[in-house]
Amino acid sequence: MIDSHAHLFYGDFRADFEQMLERARMVGVRAIVVPGTNVQASREAVDLSARYPSIFACVGIHPHEAGAASDADVESIRDLTVAPGVVAVGEIGLDFHYDLSPRTRQQEIFHRQVLLAVEKDLPIVVHTRESIPEALDIVRSIIGDHPDWRVGQAGEKVAKRGRGVFHCFTGSAEQARELFSMGFLVSYPGIVTFKNSPVVPVIREIGLENILIETDSPYLAPVPHRGKRNEPSHLPVIAGRIAEILGTSPSEVARRTSENAIRLFALNVNVGTAQHF
Repeated sequence: MIDSHAHLFYGDFRADFEQMLERARMVGVRAIVVPGTNVQASREAVDLSARYPSIFACVGIHPHEAGAASDADVESIRDLTVAPGVVAVGEIGLDFHYDLSPRTRQQEIFHRQVLLAVEKDLPIVVHTRESIPEALDIVRSIIGDHPDWRVGQAGEKVAKRGRGVFHCFTGSAEQARELFSMGFLVSYPGIVTFKNSPVVPVIREIGLENILIETDSPYLAPVPHRGKRNEPSHLPVIAGRIAEILGTSPSEVARRTSENAIRLFALNVNVGTAQHF
């Protein structure tokens, strides 16, 4: 399995970091993608990727941080994109639920970072909360202006390498299908285990072809760990629940979502053998 989204730089993990990684390895997690949320967190993600061969970094400014982000911060993210171990620009996007940053500023910083990903030919990791239509508008417009972003050598209409992932996706099957048509994936964390979760019928409709799994650690711990600190070793619970929803095996969910993550992020990971963090 590959945990496609975990914030391992948070202080929540400082006391037992090595033990946390060992627990993940023991349950079959072979790689972890760590998105940044601001310049400092992005640097910490890059540092983790340099220290551990099975940790990969994303660099970006989260919408909560957009209000405080300067032009220099965006340039710092640009500089970090070329660091070894960086596989995407993220976590970027829009959050109209908490509105911790002005919406116009969120949209500006999101737009600039998607253009940065286009410039560097990297995928993006997108946060949306009560803002999927607005995020879709932005990526749709940029793809219209830059149709060759992440398109394969044969010039396929849909980016075969993948333009990015809308993480912790809570949108409809119709919205998911539009994302797929533009070369995006969607990912699911522990919300799949919550009672009356609205994502269950969506997963049942869209299947495995274009999804990833994630923990979003230290947040959104799945049942039966809800209310506690989340960590990558809980990923099998998520894979198992998706397998139940789709009437397939956890190993099939692990295989298909790992293949998707490897393709999207160009990960150098052998999921058939044990990885050492």
